[in-house]
Amino acid sequence: MSTNGRGPSGAGRWDGIERPYSAEEVERLRGSVVVEHTLARLGAERLWNLLSTAPFVPSLGALSGNQAVQMVKAGLPAIYVSGWQVAADANLAGHTYPDQSLYPADSAPALVRRINNALVRADQIHWAEGDRDRHWLAPIVADAEAGFGGPLNAFELMKAMIEAGAAGVHFEDQLASEKKCGHLGGKVLVPTSQFIRTLTAARLAADVLDVPTVLVARTDALSATLLTSDVDERDRPFCTGERTPEGFFRIEAGLESAIARSLAYAPHADLLWFETSTPDLGEAREFAQTIHERFPGKLMAYNCSPSFNWKRHLDDAGIESFQAELGALGYRFQFVTLAGFHALNAAMFELARGYAAEGMPAYVRLQEHEFALEEAGYSATRHQREAGAGYFDAVAATVSGGESSTLALKGSTEEEQFGTKEVAA
Repeated sequence: MSTNGRGPSGAGRWDGIERPYSAEEVERLRGSVVVEHTLARLGAERLWNLLSTAPFVPSLGALSGNQAVQMVKAGLPAIYVSGWQVAADANLAGHTYPDQSLYPADSAPALVRRINNALVRADQIHWAEGDRDRHWLAPIVADAEAGFGGPLNAFELMKAMIEAGAAGVHFEDQLASEKKCGHLGGKVLVPTSQFIRTLTAARLAADVLDVPTVLVARTDALSATLLTSDVDERDRPFCTGERTPEGFFRIEAGLESAIARSLAYAPHADLLWFETSTPDLGEAREFAQTIHERFPGKLMAYNCSPSFNWKRHLDDAGIESFQAELGALGYRFQFVTLAGFHALNAAMFELARGYAAEGMPAYVRLQEHEFALEEAGYSATRHQREAGAGYFDAVAATVSGGESSTLALKGSTEEEQFGTKEVAA
């Protein structure tokens, strides 16, 4: 098999990673035709390079392709796809859901594909205009929740994520049928050994597709108080001996449990993430130091969550230095999960409130704000060009040998009132 799946695709890429299966088993499951997943491969390689070289990789959760394009244009190196946001406003059922895995399992891969399509279009537009400086295909790290079932579900979901172009994927150790947002109550953990099978299934899927996908293992043990079974001896020290009406075992939540589980997951994942309720550097330091005693240099992820009331826990100086201090501890992937949701809602509420009270002056303030942002590289003021009208004019001009009289931007309102960059035929 190729070196991009199980073998070393870069110095240290697979150091400390265990696979309880052979290369021959991967080949047997692969089939006679190996489909090339270019976006997933390039994204995974770029993501791993960023994680290995940057102090930390900052990312925001995107709800749409347009949001992702603006994130990249503004300078972010990676995109996060949140299951919470998929549930709330970007799922294939077309409903608004809480973060409880109520949406169709293929919804997150669909959003990953949509974002990649938007980034590809932005790349095409800028390439056609002669702008070759920006890397548009920012790697996407996507939320696979608790896998939407057992190992076979995790295997298929990981494949779907890779086929959609995800660079990294994270799974969490909750019971899929009772999955909750990490900041909700009622979370039920699966045995440590069961979650290791989930991680193994996800890694196997990446190997079968021959893509070095970055696999992230998340534990919710810091606040979860329920466990499906005490079959794993590693979980028994945290069992209280009590049972719930549903038959779940009551367990002691806390950092000790989160560390114990993450130590067990470390050989099977590229990054570790413990979900936490507060931005607590002391807690993060204790977790990192204990992990690194057993697994030196192990990379970690941290959710800089909007569920935290940041100002209640940290002063301005603490907020400013928080991410750099996390990065120094080894938390290399740092993300604001619900950034898209909050940015979208706050911006639209502000505009709508002004428009309801004042009419057009409120919208014109938004337009003037857009003009001011152009100095920083913003270009969506010219929405026709942003959506690709100029790019498809170039297609039409090429097809017609430069003789087309139906080009869209030429003579358009946008060209006359805003000025639009021409695309050479």
